[in-house]
Amino acid sequence: FSTAEIRGRAAEMASFFGIQTWFNKNVSELSGGQKQVLNLASVMIMQPSVLILDEPTAQLDPVAAAEFIKILEKINRELGTTVIISEHRPEETFAISDRIIVMDKGRITAEGSPRKVCEILMKSDDEMCEALPVPAKIFGAVGEEGDFPVNIREGRKWLENYSLNHTLKPEVIPDADKFGGCCSGSETAVEIRNVWFRYEREQSDIIKGLSAVIRKGEIYAVMGGNGVGKTTALSLICGLNRPYRGEILINGKKLENIGNVFDGTVGMLPQNPQTLFAEKTVYLDLAEMLSDKKTDPEVLDDRINKVCRLCCIENLINCHPYDLSGGEQQRAALAKILLKNPEILILDEPTKGLDAGFKKIFADILRSLKEKGKTVIMVSHDIEFCAENADRTAMFFDGNIASEDVPRRFFAGKSFYTTAANRMAGAIIPGAVLTEDVINACGGRVKTRSIDEKSGVELRMNTEEDGLPESELRKPCRKILGRKRHGKERPGKAMKAAGCLFGAMFILTCVLQVMTGRNSGTFGLQMLTLAEAIVCLGCFFSSSAADEITVSRNTRGIKDGKRAVTAAAVVMAAVPATILLGLYVLDNRKYYFISIMIILETLIMFFMMFESRKPKAREIVTVSVLCGIAVAGRAAFFMIPQFKPAAALVIVSGICFGGETGFLVGAVTGFVSNFFFGQGPWTPWQMFALGIIGFASGIFYGKGLMKVTKLSLCVFGFAAVLILYGGIMNPASVIMWQDKPAAEMFVTAYMMGLPFDLVHAASTAFFLWVLSGPMIEKLERIKKKYGMKDMC
Repeated sequence: FSTAEIRGRAAEMASFFGIQTWFNKNVSELSGGQKQVLNLASVMIMQPSVLILDEPTAQLDPVAAAEFIKILEKINRELGTTVIISEHRPEETFAISDRIIVMDKGRITAEGSPRKVCEILMKSDDEMCEALPVPAKIFGAVGEEGDFPVNIREGRKWLENYSLNHTLKPEVIPDADKFGGCCSGSETAVEIRNVWFRYEREQSDIIKGLSAVIRKGEIYAVMGGNGVGKTTALSLICGLNRPYRGEILINGKKLENIGNVFDGTVGMLPQNPQTLFAEKTVYLDLAEMLSDKKTDPEVLDDRINKVCRLCCIENLINCHPYDLSGGEQQRAALAKILLKNPEILILDEPTKGLDAGFKKIFADILRSLKEKGKTVIMVSHDIEFCAENADRTAMFFDGNIASEDVPRRFFAGKSFYTTAANRMAGAIIPGAVLTEDVINACGGRVKTRSIDEKSGVELRMNTEEDGLPESELRKPCRKILGRKRHGKERPGKAMKAAGCLFGAMFILTCVLQVMTGRNSGTFGLQMLTLAEAIVCLGCFFSSSAADEITVSRNTRGIKDGKRAVTAAAVVMAAVPATILLGLYVLDNRKYYFISIMIILETLIMFFMMFESRKPKAREIVTVSVLCGIAVAGRAAFFMIPQFKPAAALVIVSGICFGGETGFLVGAVTGFVSNFFFGQGPWTPWQMFALGIIGFASGIFYGKGLMKVTKLSLCVFGFAAVLILYGGIMNPASVIMWQDKPAAEMFVTAYMMGLPFDLVHAASTAFFLWVLSGPMIEKLERIKKKYGMKDMC
């Protein structure tokens, strides 16, 4: 777009969204609600016909969430944009929606207008009833007939009419003095005394004279708008930040530094659960929490299984944490924190991304912790959850606590920071705060929920008191545990030390070769280098070399397979012909033309396999990155002759993405890396040799002809470099430099180049041993996460 159109669109959107007053502010200075509006404006400036939002209000306070929903309604009404929203808290979105779709396990279970969906779910007694708007839940529980109310206005109007014909019973609502505050006589868990804090000396204070007392065995909820300092206050309690004035006491002891906290006393679930994940699978991430203790494998399995059952993630233990949905990540992070069995549990937006069903289980977990004397401090925008489960609730404003009380008094009478039940019925049924209060006062039936045994809500964290769980629950955990912990699957310390020693000798010998120069006198050094490399690799070999590495296979079918064979045959014939033609027909600087021709011929395969199916940018970028890594790898070890990881990286490319991509990565690597090493007549030969290695790896491994194990990869890499690379490059030297090549010249060239090829082959095997497992695992994750299995 032109500059004028860009400025015009920006001005138009700024006016439409009403952001003129903070248009020139730094983004870091905006509140959470303002950032979300800015995100929405930046999307709408592209004038989309369909707008898709994934839980857009999950981290917004009630006021900001209501304003954001109004903006969406305005976009739909005034711009005619189709709006699709995925939401766990549909209180506000139900009222503005034309159609509701309820999904469970990948299938649609209910669909229709908001009122129709309410009727379907209430009649079927579906567990998704918990996610319905409060007016609809009250209407269904009272047993009324007619159209379901889906917003506060309709709910209040229905309740007013209902009260004219029925006798309401507000006396059944528990008194505020008997609700919450049950820990008033308990010991103090956390005490905050006149704390002040700012992030930078020149900035204004974020926390201003904060004082609070939180008792043992209490669930303490903190609410407030975005950007008022709630998360900062939690970081001070954890010791992640230190106040410049005031003090914080944990169990009566002054908090000095972070080391005093993370000894099992305090555990924190951060707002972004991904910050807790550091391992390749959920199970290994959970096991990592107990890595500082010498835990028996059986006991470790037992504890992890219990917490997985507790948080309903037993079917996710083999998944990578980053591949989980937002709600699943939240549950996995919670499980990780619970494994530490902390005395004080600090939760920042714990219900974010959780569905209504697991919220009930989560509430049971908190109550179980409370019964065991644990203290829970949570910051949340989920008013309904806090009202139902907290013992005390505090309103945070301008860096301090503005008000604090038990939930029934705290939420009563407020306009925004109150429950939907109170907004709907507060003026008609005094003291009504919870949905159950209104239902009971109307004489309806409150659904009693039995705790699901599978959730393991008893929170049995002490393995000494309980037996091991069912054997079938331990199997998936043990499978991973064996690969991670069992010592016999790893080389011993002595073998590791020997491998490191011979590896160091190998590097020193290579440096010595560089210093002495490449002449006939260095043949002994070359043989010594080869022996050291082989011994080094042998020291690191272990039984785990036979463990198969999982690689997804070709999913494109027979038709594409035939096309690949045809394309390969054309290129395999065209490349040698181009090399010979260029060498014998062209004269000066012939390798430039030959290199360009080979690249173009290589791209024929790329276009045939990729362009015909319109490849996405993610696929092209992946291939480009693989080429870049291979080039960088070759350049990084320039000081050690023939010790290069390029061939190993090309082999991995062929394994993961097929022979066509392997050939492309090898050819481009040979061409681009010579920008650093120097172009010459050898360049096209190197391109062809590396390309053939990549193509061969795709044929043998990518199509499943050989099992992908460390041992087989090392053997294949050694043989491929020795036979294919050496078999091409050594005879090529005769063709390049001799006018009348003879058979004896080819044999001599191959024998003279053999020592160098042996070092190159050994280094390729070494790099495959070290790099193949992690690289293939990450590339497989990329293929799975971004839907690129068709590349292989």
